[in-house]
Amino acid sequence: MTEKRQPRIVVIGGGTGMPVLLRGLKNLPIHLTALVTVADDGGSTGRIRNEMAIPAPGDIRNVIAALSEVEPMIIQLFQHRFSIGNGLSGHSMGNLLLAAMTSITGDFYTGIKEISRVLNVKGEIIPISNENLTLHAEMEDGSIVAGESNIPLANKRIQRVFLDPEDVKPLPNAIKAIDEADLVVISPGSLFTSIMPNIIIPKIDEAIRRSKSKVVYVCNVMTQAGETTGFSAADHVQAIYNHVGEGCIGSIIVHNEPIDREIRDLYAEENAAPVVYDTDRLLNMGLKIIEGDIIDHNRSTLRHDTTKIAKLLYSLIQ
Repeated sequence: MTEKRQPRIVVIGGGTGMPVLLRGLKNLPIHLTALVTVADDGGSTGRIRNEMAIPAPGDIRNVIAALSEVEPMIIQLFQHRFSIGNGLSGHSMGNLLLAAMTSITGDFYTGIKEISRVLNVKGEIIPISNENLTLHAEMEDGSIVAGESNIPLANKRIQRVFLDPEDVKPLPNAIKAIDEADLVVISPGSLFTSIMPNIIIPKIDEAIRRSKSKVVYVCNVMTQAGETTGFSAADHVQAIYNHVGEGCIGSIIVHNEPIDREIRDLYAEENAAPVVYDTDRLLNMGLKIIEGDIIDHNRSTLRHDTTKIAKLLYSLIQ
């Protein structure tokens, strides 16, 4: 099968959940595109954004590492975070390389493509926008919190999130990828701060709504303090509907096995709990529910199993 005839899968997201999906998908006979958030503003990423006025490189860096096919030592170098040095402390080597390549090429997206070529990335990585943008949240009490890293710290229930500038322009290739996809996957991750910044961008939301392909949401296994405390699976979907439009998702993938008590207790210390899968409500929302044991049981922290979830997603287009 030639690449042109391969099914096209587009994954939208950021944070820690997206690379897990991509590591499994990159080994399948598909044309893979990752649309990645650039709203992060914490740590090394925030410092580079402030000094160079470029989109956030952190999530892009992690996606490059997930999709790269080079010696492990090269990836270790790319992901290395300096712990000493007045100017370098806290910076990631990959973030610095992305900033340098942006400076050399004069364009963030072009810089990503060049580093992807050097690191033999399988698939295409597209920042959701080439602009420097800031995420804001309006809380249920009416207060406004600015900055992706500050939103969970407010520890208030989020009413909606929005971007500044609000008329931020997505990259045309991002729209094209969604329009041509056989499957659009909204990855797990921080719902309001990693997922929403992608799908609320003007024209991206339109592309998702009009998509003739299957749009599937891989639901989080655990809630997240300061973002989705007390959220059920249907609450996650409703939040997406509130921002993008009713019916923009066709299917939801949920983990259907009990979580070990030791892991539940560990997450409870961070005010996180297993997401309740309210089946009747999901069905009433018009969703197809896809259930499975999709977590990696060999880890002490909860992560989707990269192989299981990739096979499950691939089965949706066969």
